[in-house]
Amino acid sequence: MRRSTSRRIGTFCAALLVASLWAPTAAQPAAADQRPIAAHPDKGDCPNSLGRKLTSRLDKAMNDVGRKADIPGAVVGLWMPGKGCYVRSMGVADTRTGEPMAADSFVRIGSETKTFTVTALLQLVDEGRVKLDDPISTYVKGVPNGRRITLRHLAEMRSGLFPYTEDAAFVHDLLSDPQRSFTPRESLAYGYKHRNTSAPGKKFQYSNSNLILLGLVIEKVSGHSLADVIHHRVLHPAHLRHTLFPQGNEFPQPHPRGYTDQTLSGEVADATNWNPSWGWAAGAMISNLHDLRLWAKSVATGQLLSPGTQKQRLKTLPTGIPGTTYGLGILKTHGWIGHNGSIPGYETVTVYLPSQKATLVVMMNTDILSKNQEPSTLLARAITAVATPKNIYDGSATAP
Repeated sequence: MRRSTSRRIGTFCAALLVASLWAPTAAQPAAADQRPIAAHPDKGDCPNSLGRKLTSRLDKAMNDVGRKADIPGAVVGLWMPGKGCYVRSMGVADTRTGEPMAADSFVRIGSETKTFTVTALLQLVDEGRVKLDDPISTYVKGVPNGRRITLRHLAEMRSGLFPYTEDAAFVHDLLSDPQRSFTPRESLAYGYKHRNTSAPGKKFQYSNSNLILLGLVIEKVSGHSLADVIHHRVLHPAHLRHTLFPQGNEFPQPHPRGYTDQTLSGEVADATNWNPSWGWAAGAMISNLHDLRLWAKSVATGQLLSPGTQKQRLKTLPTGIPGTTYGLGILKTHGWIGHNGSIPGYETVTVYLPSQKATLVVMMNTDILSKNQEPSTLLARAITAVATPKNIYDGSATAP
């Protein structure tokens, strides 16, 4: 969830000298011009390489972006059936100790949480327990213009509700005490202080308020906590054993330290153990490379949904970014389908390319913008420019 500290929250040490850290994950330091190497990922994740020439080009693309964008560490996984795969972990998980980034790391996935929340909602649609065109007022009272805003508007980011993460008081309260626990209704209250920004359905506006409300709908209809619903109805059937919805700031090992400049002072800080409760249904979850690979295909192909509901999910609408559209909690950009995520300290991209049955996962331990662009977008763009030049990832739901 990237929104502002007056400009972004969502998703920190003064100059980290990352150029010197963006090096092969080997026991000994490498020469400055040496190519990065793999960090010994699980062979099951990448049994066959894409070939020496293409791998070398991907290494160079990844290394160039890492240095230019000052990314401490990153993991990239690219799987292209019939051609092979590419898994790389580069840079460091901890800028203080120099511990290398590991391919089996857990990371906070930020707004990719939305794909899980909306999947749970759409399962309730399949069961006839909710309808996408039901007004939110049917389930949650007190929503500004709630009688006209439907569940579909919320999932499509077209409700017109003011994003609570853009409220100055919210930003101050969060950054003054990053360990604070927020309830869903406490978060929503910050947004409710503002007038709606547009009529329902009129335009795309990325707002975490939308997903908080959908999480409350799921809880009311199911009678269970959102975390339990996602665990039993989404994670378990999708065979995602390394993905969780934390209750507080718990974080499985191994995980990298996460660095952000979303602080009151603007200085870089370590956000590893910040409490993500403020993001809840919109951005609190944690996962790893293996599970995100499985999830990319599941979301894009609708493995947990009926064909009719998945068809509705994939009816995407313009976002204002050329080549990028948004559907029911899902992003399409130049053929790739999925979502990206940003939360203080971490960024991810998890997308699937149906035309080639290819999957791309990007994970990194920073959300610090590079020339006003998200570093995860820069890295995903560079990798796809090499591997799938006719389908270059070039969009972000969470971009400022």
